[in-house]
Amino acid sequence: MTAGSTADRPARSARQARSARPAPVDAADWPAVLDGELMRTGDAAIPATDAGFIRGDGAFDAFPVRDRRPFAQAAHLDRLERSCAALDLPCPRALLEADIELLLTAAPDGDCFVRVILTRGGRRLSLLESHGESEDWTRPVRLAPVVYDPSVLLNGVKTLSYAANMLATRRAQAAGFDEALLVRSDGTVLEGPTCSVFWVCDGRLRTPALGTGILASITRRLIVESFSVEQGGYPFEDIVAADEAFLVSTGRWAQPISAIGETALRHVPGPHTLRAQAEIERAMAEGRIA
Repeated sequence: MTAGSTADRPARSARQARSARPAPVDAADWPAVLDGELMRTGDAAIPATDAGFIRGDGAFDAFPVRDRRPFAQAAHLDRLERSCAALDLPCPRALLEADIELLLTAAPDGDCFVRVILTRGGRRLSLLESHGESEDWTRPVRLAPVVYDPSVLLNGVKTLSYAANMLATRRAQAAGFDEALLVRSDGTVLEGPTCSVFWVCDGRLRTPALGTGILASITRRLIVESFSVEQGGYPFEDIVAADEAFLVSTGRWAQPISAIGETALRHVPGPHTLRAQAEIERAMAEGRIA
């Protein structure tokens, strides 16, 4: 009987079924690595005296994983190092890489995220998180403008304190929208609370420049390097005149925007949004950003 015969297929299917790793249902059952030790997320504990808990004094970063293969891990750890340098916080990169390698041995099939956290108290925590339902990240969203002036001291730094960002989201949702669009008090468009924004005016793809005070998103960088993108300081009136727009982040892979404030956009999703979605999928499949 040949190796590829149909008689072998049930045995192969059984082995594949045994090796399948479904994602945990309860967030507490997802794996985590705390200071080098693999455990359930629900069992990971950091002392209440840690300034990372009390004051949000620490840094974090996150990157996607597909079928236990990380995407852009090095680029995100590079950014974590920059955040730590800005905070005068040690960043033990070799230990973090070992923690992540251990964590991925327990990763489920499909899409999820690795979140890496460093606290002022010297604790390091790496955990896997669910990507959620794909519909949540691909369905069109309505954005509410929320006034937000970045702290110059922490521009581009991913600290543990995202209270202002989360408040912006809550205010947008309380007003009946899906997400916030952060806009400086001078009217300059910034980003979403946890994502970058792109839009198209007169056929030209645009996004706020890093100098406006936004985060140097890795997914944003992929889009900027893959397409012709204008970057600058744009007034709110520019984005509400857009033909189409979308959000990108570790979890939002070119999520279309259907409305900004009370202004509905014409193309949802538009051709640039669809091309961005395809480019992100290709980059992940090819591991183009290490």
